[in-house]
Amino acid sequence: MDREEMAQARLLGNRYRLDSVVGRGGMGTVWRAFDVMLDREVAVKEVVLPPGLNDDERAVLYERTFREARASARLNHPGVVTVHDVVEESDRPWIVMELVLAPSLQDLMDRGPLEHRRVAEIGLQMLGALRHAHEKGILHRDVKPSNVLITDSGRVVLTDFGIAQVEGDATLTQTGLVMGSPAYIPPERAQGERAVPASDLWALGATMYAAVEGRSPYERPDAMASLQAALSDPVPPARNAGPLARVLDGLLAREPVNRMTAVQAQPLLTQVATMPLPPPVPSADDTVMDGPARYYAADDASETVLDPEELEAVTRRDPGPGQDARDSQPPRSRPQRHPEPEERTLLETEWAPPPRTRHPQPQQRPPQTPSPWEQPQQYANWQQPPSPPPVHDVRRAERRKTVLIIAVAVILVVAAVLAGAFILRRKLQIDALGLAGQGHAATMAVVGLMTP
Repeated sequence: MDREEMAQARLLGNRYRLDSVVGRGGMGTVWRAFDVMLDREVAVKEVVLPPGLNDDERAVLYERTFREARASARLNHPGVVTVHDVVEESDRPWIVMELVLAPSLQDLMDRGPLEHRRVAEIGLQMLGALRHAHEKGILHRDVKPSNVLITDSGRVVLTDFGIAQVEGDATLTQTGLVMGSPAYIPPERAQGERAVPASDLWALGATMYAAVEGRSPYERPDAMASLQAALSDPVPPARNAGPLARVLDGLLAREPVNRMTAVQAQPLLTQVATMPLPPPVPSADDTVMDGPARYYAADDASETVLDPEELEAVTRRDPGPGQDARDSQPPRSRPQRHPEPEERTLLETEWAPPPRTRHPQPQQRPPQTPSPWEQPQQYANWQQPPSPPPVHDVRRAERRKTVLIIAVAVILVVAAVLAGAFILRRKLQIDALGLAGQGHAATMAVVGLMTP
């Protein structure tokens, strides 16, 4: 029966059942275990010291592990793995912690560099965890991507607060003192100085640097080369820092006295983490139009295309005899002088880079002349097509037209009635006159017969 089978066959401290190994490092093994007393899953770290230490050195490291585990148990922050218990068995310490099943930041970095907003969000949560620990008097001393877990819900958890700082990358030991990972070790720690809160902030900056660049600033082929770089080499500028450049420069300052503080770094990270997402880039197959398609007609094409002579006059001016080509540029393309920034007093939350030797700045390129289609002259002869009339105006015009038609019809009907009445009256008058004439003729005839 091997060591793992023996460990699984018994209860650690008569309480924790070791189920399976979830990770190994240079000085420890992490087990997935079960707390039979509280009926919950936990993580148990078995601290294994490197060979070659004498009894005094082993005793010092054991005592240091117990002391720092008890100190870490006082931390109560969502960004810190909770320490539940410390058990001494088989002449070595066992650390019982919260079980967090999530990939590490190193696992995400293996897929490629992360986006700036995502790095800022992770850095903000790491910064909150470090500030909480520093307020309790606890230093992490080994902040690196493999010690940062990221859950599916976005929770960022820092592991190994001063306990066994060797899981993942190779570590350095000096008379039994764990120093941390060479690729993420601050310069003052590489020089043998004691760790300070600014040391954790340097490692935080190096971790975010690696998240955007894909490698730490002092990553070299082996541990000794990384340590030598931390001792003497400056941090190479991050090519993909983007909006994180200022906070990375501040956190990775070589001297702790010139390093950006947590209070100064927090608003800068918040600003990057809350930046709006860039608009989606249209594909090459998409056709972009400025308005509805019905407003564009083939007859209007001549109004939007400038003549070649006009384009030439807009973009450049040929120099005349004895005239310098620079003077022939339009006024808008000449570089402008910018006033010197006013001196002001830095606030407590602002960080200024340490003084350094000024080097001549490369000559700035003059702003390019805007393209012809950006010039306002091309829209001088262009008119916006008339917009369709409002709906209520159309209805009002139709209603007015209907009323007019009805009025005309009524007038025509009245006129027809009056004309009919007038014609009927004339006919009756004519008939009446005819009857009267016939009576008069008859009377005359009677008179004539009666006359002898």
